[in-house]
Amino acid sequence: MLMIASLFCGLIFGAGLLISGMVQPTKVLGFLDIFGAWDPSLAVVMIAALAVSIPGFMLARRHARPLLATQSFWPTRIGLDRSLVIGSALFGVGWGLVGLCPGPALESLATLSPGVIAFVAQRNKTRCLILRGVSDLVGEQGGEAYGNVQVFVEGTTSVLSHLIAALPAWIALGEKGT
Repeated sequence: MLMIASLFCGLIFGAGLLISGMVQPTKVLGFLDIFGAWDPSLAVVMIAALAVSIPGFMLARRHARPLLATQSFWPTRIGLDRSLVIGSALFGVGWGLVGLCPGPALESLATLSPGVIAFVAQRNKTRCLILRGVSDLVGEQGGEAYGNVQVFVEGTTSVLSHLIAALPAWIALGEKGT
């Protein structure tokens, strides 16, 4: 039953991240850009989260033990200490630089964005190599491959051939660094 409750809570949390836009780095960075094009909509999300969680914690404190566990695990520390401040600062700086924190990053894996894949791989201490190539330069009026499948196929074939040819060297470089 505990596993089902955990899954249910995770699904609710994930749905909340999606609905609120917390999985969109541009939305998060817009919220953090208080001196530029500030987007205050995530402040509403945070206030709503507090409005739900504070009464929930107050209700949970009234019970001797949780419904699906043998005991509650409440924090024992009350004050601020150096590790909390440093950890919070690192989390905030990382969030500000990338626009993702660990929860939304995992959920954003579904987009297959190379930046998100690299972020999650790094967080899990997993090495990864992402090769990308440009087969068509696009401007305001479109690109040379717009409406011309043959140009796209030729450009893509050329780029992929170069990337695949370079792959053994990249792998060897990665193995050297181990």
